[in-house]
Amino acid sequence: MTLPQTIAELEQAGYKTGSVKEELRRNLIAKMKKGEQLFPGIIGYDDSVIPEIENAVLSGHNIIFLGERGQAKTRLMRAFIGLLDEHIPAVAGCEINDNPCSPVCRQCRDTVKEQKGNTKVAWIPRSLRYAEKLATPDVSIADLIGDIDPVKIAEGRYLSDELAIHYGLIPRANRGILSINELPDLHEKIQVGLFNLLEEQDVQIRGYKISLPLDLVILATANPEDYTSRGRIITPLKDRFGAQIRTHYPRTIEEEIQIVRQERLPFDCDGFSLTLPLFIEKIIAEVSQSARRKSEISQHSGISVRMTIHNMENLISNALRRSIRLHEQQVVPRITDLMHLCSTMKGKIEWEFLEDGVEEEKINALIRDAVVKIFRKHYPQETFALFLKEFSSADGFEVSEMTPSSAYAAHLGKYPSLKNHVSALLEELSPGLLASGAEFILESLSHLGRIKKEVRHDTVFYVKPA
Repeated sequence: MTLPQTIAELEQAGYKTGSVKEELRRNLIAKMKKGEQLFPGIIGYDDSVIPEIENAVLSGHNIIFLGERGQAKTRLMRAFIGLLDEHIPAVAGCEINDNPCSPVCRQCRDTVKEQKGNTKVAWIPRSLRYAEKLATPDVSIADLIGDIDPVKIAEGRYLSDELAIHYGLIPRANRGILSINELPDLHEKIQVGLFNLLEEQDVQIRGYKISLPLDLVILATANPEDYTSRGRIITPLKDRFGAQIRTHYPRTIEEEIQIVRQERLPFDCDGFSLTLPLFIEKIIAEVSQSARRKSEISQHSGISVRMTIHNMENLISNALRRSIRLHEQQVVPRITDLMHLCSTMKGKIEWEFLEDGVEEEKINALIRDAVVKIFRKHYPQETFALFLKEFSSADGFEVSEMTPSSAYAAHLGKYPSLKNHVSALLEELSPGLLASGAEFILESLSHLGRIKKEVRHDTVFYVKPA
């Protein structure tokens, strides 16, 4: 189908214009009727955040998302692009995507008045109708709204002439969605200018008042700590947001695992195959979940899901490094790989009180707690009495980061009951998985005081208690 190329053709086609909020509302209703997924890739918000978003869009509200770092706030805002029309008509050549049926800028009004139905129309795709800005203290009025263009002044225009303006980000987002990340970081005088433009639909640039009745949907993000009655967002600007929606971290380990599977770097290494035991995924997720419950960790900035993702990527990379060195095709993370998580967790956790040199110790304690908790979920009633009896009459069990998987399989032959416990944990019994399962059980039993753990250089010895 050929799209109309002039205003006359647009009118003949019966095209009806509406506001962006009406457009979002119409498309949301259509998707809801069809049962389509509104925000693909957003996990854990189906019964909490998304219903609030639906209400806000149906109400025609601007939205501010409140939440700590790593709660998919930016991804949510970008997902709104899918609620826009595939494309909309605008006056050709207009910097602010002016509506050909009701232009607001001086240049477009003059063009339509002169050319009438022959005015050229351009079709703007939805991807170009989304503007995003990270708020920082150095953002200026010129960046967001505009300034006098010296080139246009040199061409002979007056300072008070609307055509002498170089438009900023907000006017260029006209008839679309404007997203502002970390809204409280905008300087108060910029917030005042933003509010005036949105409320009064005019702005003063270099002392000259210019009318700009823009059609926008505004989305913003903020940390709850900054968004209070005494925070850094001016009250009139707060009032422009009809909906304040609180985001949250994954509420279950299963949701956290699902997000990690979706977001982590894909494993792509010729000659190697990755096998991730479920208990390893649970441990990585539990480390983050546990950190969000710790009183000694500051929860104001939060524990981002990015930490969980980076931990998993680090774990897989260390397992791959071992497989390369040992010439093993199957890549399987083990408990001994967890020691490398300190490098990805440092800087992502803000401790309330932290003495010098103890951060790694605290991180290792988090990991130990996670290992034991997941162990108890897999073996809630198991006493391991038979294995402990076998273990007390043997030499113990030696493991290390660079021990070949085949060595574990051979060592398990001395402990039939341990091998049975490991087999019950796994779906397949490859050497790599047996090694991972054996380390999981041995490490957990050592933390529970059932066996003793001794570390000598880079080797761990699990032995019977003294």
